[in-house]
Amino acid sequence: MKAMSHVALTDKAAARILELAAKAHQPASLRIAVNGGGCSGFQYDFSLNDDREDGDIAVLQGGATLLVDSTSVVYMEGAVVDFVDDLMGQSFRVINPQAKSSCGCGTSFSL
Repeated sequence: MKAMSHVALTDKAAARILELAAKAHQPASLRIAVNGGGCSGFQYDFSLNDDREDGDIAVLQGGATLLVDSTSVVYMEGAVVDFVDDLMGQSFRVINPQAKSSCGCGTSFSL
């Protein structure tokens, strides 16, 4: 597994991963994958999943782990994964400098 320096995880996101993992009695790992689809062309897929695969990249922050596969990381270079709690609800958000546009839900984007 490679160390990743080009994707970051905020303290708020790490804390939320730990909270969700404790409730689900699962390891504190959030996997993000970029898939084709969504209203803007690509979408983020979030899951609590500690199954590590060859080529996965891990970001450790505050006791939590962010896992990104080697294909998805190309689309997330320079991104920051945060957790927000606002009028739209609670969700993980990816602030991705490569995204040219995104939809209102925050999980779909175009390059």
